[in-house]
Amino acid sequence: MSAGVGAAVVESIDPASGEVFETFEVFSEGQIDGALDGARAAFGEWRRSPWSARAELLSAVARELRAGADELATTVSREMGKPITEARAEVEKCAWAADYYAEHGEALLAPEAVETGDGRRVAVHKRALGPVLAIMPWNYPLWQVMRAAAPILAAGNTMVLKHASNVTGSGLAIERVFARAGAAAGIFTTVIVPGSKTAAMIADRRIAAVTLTGSDAAGVAVGEAAGRAIKPVVLELGGSDPFIVLADADLERAVQTAVTARFQNTGQSCIAAKRFIVVEAVAEEFEARFAEGASSLRRGAPSDPETQLGPMAREDLRDELAGQVEASVAAGARVLTGGSAPAENGAWYEPTVVSADASSEAPVLREETFGPVAAVARAADEAAAIAIANESEFGLGCSLWTTDLDRAEALSADIESGMVFVNAMTASDPRIPFGGVKRSGVGRELGGEIGMRAFLNLQTVAMTPSS
Repeated sequence: MSAGVGAAVVESIDPASGEVFETFEVFSEGQIDGALDGARAAFGEWRRSPWSARAELLSAVARELRAGADELATTVSREMGKPITEARAEVEKCAWAADYYAEHGEALLAPEAVETGDGRRVAVHKRALGPVLAIMPWNYPLWQVMRAAAPILAAGNTMVLKHASNVTGSGLAIERVFARAGAAAGIFTTVIVPGSKTAAMIADRRIAAVTLTGSDAAGVAVGEAAGRAIKPVVLELGGSDPFIVLADADLERAVQTAVTARFQNTGQSCIAAKRFIVVEAVAEEFEARFAEGASSLRRGAPSDPETQLGPMAREDLRDELAGQVEASVAAGARVLTGGSAPAENGAWYEPTVVSADASSEAPVLREETFGPVAAVARAADEAAAIAIANESEFGLGCSLWTTDLDRAEALSADIESGMVFVNAMTASDPRIPFGGVKRSGVGRELGGEIGMRAFLNLQTVAMTPSS
């Protein structure tokens, strides 16, 4: 994946073959300093830019993304193993986010009048904060970045990207997209630095705020560093999302969606459904059909448009996942399909469905599984299903399946998660707030102005007549 701390280069390794195909030089202290200076200098101009200039840049970014979709998708697919059809869809989703904020940003940033009744003219103005450090993961190398960048830049901030080392090429490709779209130097900058440098960057006076998408362990470190520096921070962390199937669910739709919800992106997603909690009355049928659907997925080269399941991003992650399955079997879980790594080079793992007792200590139920492994647990009734769902230390999203929408709305109040999707898989959308509770993070992204608030100075201006 990458060279160790202090090394001169990071490596891109093809997860389908295990071969190193590109290396990148790590930034020197002088280069890091120059990047931060550039972001701060660009902020001085960008924050004062008229809305038309921001909208023009975001629209141009969307056009550049679409124009370069094949090249960008190939880079993503090569670096982290995403099937090429999913990689192309990721590029288009990035363009959608850029278009959304280009179209709606001006209204989202409009001042809000406050009626005080005492003759004063009071308004809350939404001012940019400054350069934002974005620390991003490898699983959606383009979308995670654009999900943050579109509202951050629309608000008048600049952005410094520290991407995951194994997708350095993707990080640099995004920087080139912004440059081709006409972004002035410093508006969007990618730096190639090891994780050990992030605390110092967070503390640096030129950085105004921080956003992280990553593991809960990374969230602890980044949140602590931001707290010491007294800087706003958004943490979008891990998830062990429940997929709850009640007795009256449309089972055919639930099973079809369950396969996509778990195995899309080879199961490497914070909002992927991971724990399938099924009411006893329909559990046996769900398990059989779910296992059949998982086993029918076409595994193959990421570059093949017919591939539905690629390799995992790294061999160490594959080995960790395999260990979770082995430990779960030792704890009494049953493998319904899959359960092993093919004997070939690369970070491959079979699509796997495991049935585990909800009260067991099986890691597939107690830990986040970041790969193509689904855990099914049975519940006596809907109350037991909600209780099992809430046992997790995570609380990002939840998918709830029932034909009774009024009942679903009532049950959602008892589900400890930032998002509940009824009769659909959890998904991110520029129009909808995205984020979780418990160890799944702090703050929200997207959702129009909601996703901007962490990176805005909500400045109250109260004007009293002079006479």
